[in-house]
Parts: sequence; C-alpha cells; structure tokens
Amino acid sequence: MGFSGHLVFARGERPLLEAPLFRSTGPGLRDDVHEWQPRPGGWQTLQWEQGIWEDEHLSTLVEWTGAPACVADVSDSSVALVTGLDTSGRRWQAWLNLDNAAALLVEEPEDVDDVSLWVTTPEFEKAIGRKRAELDAEVPADAEGALMWASAAGVQAAAQQSRIEELLRAQVTFVEELFDALLDELGFPEAVHSAPQP
Repeated sequence: MGFSGHLVFARGERPLLEAPLFRSTGPGLRDDVHEWQPRPGGWQTLQWEQGIWEDEHLSTLVEWTGAPACVADVSDSSVALVTGLDTSGRRWQAWLNLDNAAALLVEEPEDVDDVSLWVTTPEFEKAIGRKRAELDAEVPADAEGALMWASAAGVQAAAQQSRIEELLRAQVTFVEELFDALLDELGFPEAVHSAPQP
C-alpha cells in the first residue's frame, strides 16, 4: 500500500514544523510528519501522513514563510493534485499521473447500479479516455503556472516549459518521485544527500 497524505514544500529560515500550522496539530499528528532531505536555500519538504489539509493552510504557510509554497495531495502513491501559491496570492494546480487522475475523476452515469460492473465495460474506458484528454489539454496552462510560481520563488534556472509538460504527462509508480522531479526541473536546488558513513 502506498503513501496517502500531503507533501508540503516551502522555504523557511526555521524548520517548517515550527510553523503555527503544524504546532497546532498536537503531538499525535506531528509524529506522522516526516522531513525529507532539505534543499539548499532553506527549501524543505514535509511528508504529512495524517491530518486534513484545508485550502487556507497554504495561504497561512505562505504568510508565515514569506515565500511561495505548494502542497501535493497524494492518494496511495498513485496520483496527486499539486497546488502552489505565491506571495501575491496567485495559485496554480496540476495533476500528477494523469491516467490515474482520469480514473479517479471520471463521473459514473446516473443509471449505473453497480460501479464494480461499470468499470469493466468499454463505456468506462471511453469515459476515462475523455477525462484523460481533458486533463491533457490543461497541461500547458498548468506548466506555465508552475513556471511562474517557481519564478516568483526566485528560482533562476532555465526550466523549459516543454520539459515541465513532459513531467506533468509522465506516469510513474510512486507519484512522490514525480513531485520531487518536478521541483528539480522547475529549478529548485536539489537536495544534498549525505554520503553513507563507512
């Protein structure tokens, strides 16, 4: 079974766990927050396995850090909805693993009595195909929003929109890896992994 929860990415001079947002969750929930290897410049990623992420949490985090931030709402490591916000209040969203997102978002017909039977029909496959095409059509705008957000974060890299679109259309086993690759491609400094001690 994969990871379900939230990946929170933001910059802070202090650990993100010190943000009021996380301090107010109580010790039980804080035990379910894991810190990824930090990135240079104060960029941090928290993997939050429990808790409910409300929409206003992102604006609260941006206000506390004074920098753009984003959160990926992950389901079973197979699909994620990434929402980014900058300090001017401009936001962007993008789905990761579009095939899985399409299957998640497809609406079942009202006349279906048994969903488990419907998902085995050609009609279901066609419905997924239509939803996948809708999501695919949004990719260029999603990529542009991600690039503008990264620029607002002060990232000075030559990120190519075509490469961001390629990542947004990619299908991987663990969507957390795709989220990390997206941050790399947007130009955020890569995490420094310490060498194992002999």
